[in-house]
Amino acid sequence: SLPADVKNILAMLNKMTDSLATLTNSVEELKVYLNEVEQRIGAVEDELSEEKKRVAALDLKIAILAQRLDDQENRARRNNLHILGFPEQMEKGKPIQFLQEVLPKLLGFADGTQLELEWAHRSLVPRPAAGQWPRPFIVQFLRFLVKEVVIRKAREVEVLDWEGNKIFIFPNLSRELQEKRKKIMEVKKRLRDIGVKYGLFYPAILRITMEGKDYSFNTPGEAHNFLK
Repeated sequence: SLPADVKNILAMLNKMTDSLATLTNSVEELKVYLNEVEQRIGAVEDELSEEKKRVAALDLKIAILAQRLDDQENRARRNNLHILGFPEQMEKGKPIQFLQEVLPKLLGFADGTQLELEWAHRSLVPRPAAGQWPRPFIVQFLRFLVKEVVIRKAREVEVLDWEGNKIFIFPNLSRELQEKRKKIMEVKKRLRDIGVKYGLFYPAILRITMEGKDYSFNTPGEAHNFLK
């Protein structure tokens, strides 16, 4: 028979073998589990990727719809002007008559010029307190070309003064389009400084004329890069 020490060693080896087999089984089970987890994670990542694509597509559609809506809003305002600076209540409840009498003289139109207006009213905000800027008039002209002549005349005169009040005339644009045009002001100043002819066209397209050629830009960045 085997000595007791050898028997003990063999018994320990058998236990270690059993433990190793159990550990091996556990490792295999863990591998299977990890493989399942990886597959699930992969499936979730695929779903997340598809969801991101769907969200991006929806964002693009929303941006396009918002742009179309803004364009429609501005086209509906194409005959409109903002006129700021006339003191409150000077129109005495008759804004169309007041503006038809005042604007031709203010802008230097020939005597007898009749500006046809569809409607005119103060902006629909609370009446300002004493010392604050008066509410602007929002005016719609019957004809687009007449509105264009009015705003061109206002730019030519530069400083409009009516009985000691500075008058400002602006296109009646949506807030979004106003922001787009504001971003172009720095480029316009640079063009004036270097004596380059330019024009700003609807909605916010900057057209530059250099050496007899016309160049159009949709963003200030494009114009800056061109002028480098």
